[in-house]
Amino acid sequence: MDTGEVLGRARSCTCWNWKCALMSATVRTSLYGLALARGHAEGRAAVLLVEMLYVSLTAGLYAGWQQKALELRSHLVGNMMVVIGVPGLSQLLDWAAHRAVGAAAPQRAILASAVFTLLSALFHLHVMRRGAFLTGKGRSLTSDFRQMPRLVLEFLQKPVILAQNLAPFLAQPKRSANRAHSLSPSGEML
Repeated sequence: MDTGEVLGRARSCTCWNWKCALMSATVRTSLYGLALARGHAEGRAAVLLVEMLYVSLTAGLYAGWQQKALELRSHLVGNMMVVIGVPGLSQLLDWAAHRAVGAAAPQRAILASAVFTLLSALFHLHVMRRGAFLTGKGRSLTSDFRQMPRLVLEFLQKPVILAQNLAPFLAQPKRSANRAHSLSPSGEML
């Protein structure tokens, strides 16, 4: 293995997506703050500080890994890494970081974080597959934000479109094997 190959592999492991790091740290810390404000958790400041520091340090790395996963030959494997692999690792390490410093987050905050992480990963996949919020691709953060209304609308429409496409299949009555054999060619019962 030559020096160029070693450097290339090292670069692929040290990717950083500052755009997603900035957004994720801001939103996740806000969610933790809201969840903690409603509860009676001790050490709220410690929990928020751990979340803010941890997410600020790791969100860019995780988003960079997600961006790298989009380059995988198999779109299915890449999509699974973006939506399940990286977020799952993120949640596990987030939980461990809070435990390690003695600032365990309450269940409400953990649940809020997990739901946000899943929705965020789905949104990352959506926008990154459309070229937004990628680093090293020559687009500015301003350019990415200009696309946001369209990207958010498309993302919110996806479940509706999926439901519309599945509705005809779900609405079809199931025929039992015996009943299917007792129908005439015109579909009438014999």
